[in-house]
Amino acid sequence: MASVAQGPEKAGKVRRPRTGRDRTSTHEGFLRYRNGRWLKISALLAVVLIALYVFVPLPGQHFGSSWLGYTLGTLGALLILWLTLLGVRKRAITPGRWSLRAWTSAHVYLGLCLIVVGTLHSGFHFGWNVHTLAWALMMLVILSGLFGIWVYATLPSALSDNRYDEEGAITEKQMVEALRSLDRQIHDAAQPLDPQAAALVNSSLEENPFAGSFWNRVTGRYARDATRAAAAELRRMRAYRARTADDPLDKVDALLTRKEAMLGRLRKHLRLKTWLQAWLYVHVPVTFALLAALSAHIVSVFFYW
Repeated sequence: MASVAQGPEKAGKVRRPRTGRDRTSTHEGFLRYRNGRWLKISALLAVVLIALYVFVPLPGQHFGSSWLGYTLGTLGALLILWLTLLGVRKRAITPGRWSLRAWTSAHVYLGLCLIVVGTLHSGFHFGWNVHTLAWALMMLVILSGLFGIWVYATLPSALSDNRYDEEGAITEKQMVEALRSLDRQIHDAAQPLDPQAAALVNSSLEENPFAGSFWNRVTGRYARDATRAAAAELRRMRAYRARTADDPLDKVDALLTRKEAMLGRLRKHLRLKTWLQAWLYVHVPVTFALLAALSAHIVSVFFYW
């Protein structure tokens, strides 16, 4: 027989306290890779290109057709094509200099450097044409990528915190199972209720926790929340009726309160997961649109100018 002196490990599963290292996001790894190697390389490249644009005598009206304009255009096109290969690179696992972390770090900082490359290539001449369209799509891809970095910098920690409570970690599947268990308990506790109260409880039991539009999922706001509405109405009914020592509404109200909390926790989990993926629905399609506009830009330059 195990004694108390053997410690809590013998008595059951103990939640391991999370340290600062455990909670360090992956984004810190690729943003700070090798003391910001790709940040320094990209910054140096941007400074050199800006210095060339400012100090080297070049034609102002037709800058794009100058040697520097063609150099910047070629560099920008190659960078765009290379940056799109990250999705392919993610499917290969290789350590060392071209590990996924190194590649992602280069992707981020060279993508930011592309702002300088593309803007200088344009010679700051913008208009309603395919050339400016390509530049605008490039900027949209970069901005959505920056938003993606912010998402991965903040949301995984919030997602992890939402999974923990006093009893330890809980998965999405366990949240759903907990809701089903509460529904069974609410169903049993609601048997003695009058038809009006029972109808309110049934509206909560029939509610689909995953129902709602994309906007509901992203914002976490559900205007037609049957559980919240049922709980509020039952509490109002309790306030206008005589209290008894063993009122079934008390137990139903307590269970609905627990269900509201678990439902809110599940919806927060789904909202954070949606935000982690939603930015890609802009980043990836606009990237393909950028490739199409870039192709049109190159064709128009070489064949129609």
